[in-house]
Amino acid sequence: MRDWAKARRERTHHLIELGGLVQKAGLVALTHDDRATLLGAFLDLARQLQGDGAASPHHLRIRWRRAGLKAFDADSDHDRSTGRTDHD
Repeated sequence: MRDWAKARRERTHHLIELGGLVQKAGLVALTHDDRATLLGAFLDLARQLQGDGAASPHHLRIRWRRAGLKAFDADSDHDRSTGRTDHD
């Protein structure tokens, strides 16, 4: 496989995974699949991480990471208890 094709496939896989996180967080349903609302929310997150907010970007990342790891762990525990292997 050519390098450009491999890079394209890896980028596509990465973008699909990111979209899965948006779905997993419930944002698609909560925003009624309104992409302008989702983009606005992401822009607000980016603004906060650039230091334009009450909380420091470092503390935001720590808090958000902990919440994300807790959600991943809960899914993993649920998968083990139910024998579930899909992630829809």
